Amino acid sequence: MAAQFELKTAKNGKHFFNLLAANGEIILTSQMYASASGARKGIAAVQANASQGDRYERRQGKKGKSHFVLKSTNHRVIGTSETYSSKAAMEKGIQAAMKNGNVKKTVIA
Repeated sequence: MAAQFELKTAKNGKHFFNLLAANGEIILTSQMYASASGARKGIAAVQANASQGDRYERRQGKKGKSHFVLKSTNHRVIGTSETYSSKAAMEKGIQAAMKNGNVKKTVIA
C-alpha cells in the first residue's frame, strides 16, 4: 500500500481524515468537520503545509510523552499526531508527515 489519506465519518455524523503511511499506520489525524467537503479542505491544507518543517509544533505532555501538531499559515492546527514514547520517535513521525503529506490519493473508509 502506498501512503494515502483516509476520509472517515464518525458515529456522530461528522467527518475527519487520517494521513496513513505506506505501512498503514496513522501519521496524523484531523479535527472533526461538519461536512466531507470541509474535511477535504483540511486534506488540501495538509498537502500544502506538510513539507514545510516550520509548520510543525512539538509538544510534550504529561509523563514525558511527546506529540506534534501540523499548523497552517494562519497558525490553526490541521492535524495531530499520536503520542510517542520519545522525542526521537516523534521526530521520525514528523519526517514521515513531511515525506507523505503531499500524497494525492484519498480513500473513503
